[in-house]
Amino acid sequence: MAASSNSSLSGSSVSSDPEDYQPPIWKSYLYQLQQEAPRPKRITCPQEMESRPKYYGREFHGMIPREYADELLAGIEGAYLIRESQRQPGTHTLALRFGHQTLNYRLFYDGKHFVGEKRFESVHDLVTDALITLYIETKAAEYIAKMTTNPIYEHLGYTSLLKDKTVHRLSRGRTEPRRVTFQKDERISSPLVRRSALKDTPEKQCSYEKLHNFKVHTFRGPHWCEYCANFMWGLIAQGVRCSDCGLNVHKQCSKLVPSDCQPDLRRIKKVFSCDLTTLVKAHNTTRPMVVDMCIQEIELRGMKSEGLYRVSGFSEHIEDVRLAFDRDGEKADISATAYADINIIAGALKLYLRDLPIPVITFDSYSKFIQAAKIPNVDSRLEGIHESLLQLPPAHYETLRYLMAHLKRVTMLEKDNLMSAENLGIVFGPTLMQPPEQNALTTLNDMRQQKLVVQLMIEHEDVLF
Repeated sequence: MAASSNSSLSGSSVSSDPEDYQPPIWKSYLYQLQQEAPRPKRITCPQEMESRPKYYGREFHGMIPREYADELLAGIEGAYLIRESQRQPGTHTLALRFGHQTLNYRLFYDGKHFVGEKRFESVHDLVTDALITLYIETKAAEYIAKMTTNPIYEHLGYTSLLKDKTVHRLSRGRTEPRRVTFQKDERISSPLVRRSALKDTPEKQCSYEKLHNFKVHTFRGPHWCEYCANFMWGLIAQGVRCSDCGLNVHKQCSKLVPSDCQPDLRRIKKVFSCDLTTLVKAHNTTRPMVVDMCIQEIELRGMKSEGLYRVSGFSEHIEDVRLAFDRDGEKADISATAYADINIIAGALKLYLRDLPIPVITFDSYSKFIQAAKIPNVDSRLEGIHESLLQLPPAHYETLRYLMAHLKRVTMLEKDNLMSAENLGIVFGPTLMQPPEQNALTTLNDMRQQKLVVQLMIEHEDVLF
């Protein structure tokens, strides 16, 4: 294959210094093919067509037979015209000459022109992109099928170095989930948490993995795939870009990229309503800074506040706190000078947790927690909740662990704040847990279990986490 001379890489070994990083040599075969692709040649209609839609030009020939369109396009590679369908009047067909034959496509317009997923400002652009795609996929079908077999992704030294540093930094600051077994200890007759004996078992090693958030993207100027090093062909929507880290790859390559997104702070537009794992990876923290800062402020001056987390702060002031975090991040001022009422800070924390696109107790884990809460036997119920906790993504687990330890400390001052584990379960159940189908009846039916799950996590925080 002609591309073999372009497949060599430089800088494939990982350097200890990012400044020593050498980028790979991008493979040019597909770029060369795009340059060779036929150019569009519009076949104009010699007379003015009264039936011509306003969004078509002289390439519109009205209601002509398919055979006549063939004659007009014959022998001109890249030639095209638009005709009205004789079988379905009012619908339009793009007739395009490629590979010594006429190809016919149903043509649509909804403000932009399209025959498939891609939408174009002009018919000329649509035909240009179609000719590029047809030419490359015809000439290089075998090459395209094999271009993901020898990816450069793992050889990108700077990316690998940053990933290693980030994983190391995160792993130093977080607590690994403990796998425990719950058993009754007949020698102790105090509450269940004290009857539970811990038994160490092998821990599941995990890191803060994050899927890339790929979205179809139009690249201006030549771009190469950062997974396979091949050119991303076409006029628009040539590939996908991760909106969190900026990785650019072919759509087919995106399915093979590891779950190792390292979000770029410059791409994170806000703090609230941002995916939890995305936020902690962008800031290189074990938990969202909102959770840490709000809990620290509450423990500094609000632990004895009556009705803590149950009493609402002014919604306008809570919104101000949200805007401050979105604008200033960890520099947001939530001190007593800025917000004297601690209920505003507590309300902002609840709002942050409630607005997560994926709840702290994830949609995937929701049913496991609900079923665990329905287990009659107390020890088995705790065992079920503990097993469900181990299934949470690391960032979610760490956030929940930190929050439950804080809420446990809140209950220790119940005499002052009147907030028991049950009361906090009522408040935080629907905040931390939401059914994946967002069904009002399901939410109503599960409220008791939601409350019980949070209540048990608070009461047995030292055993479950």
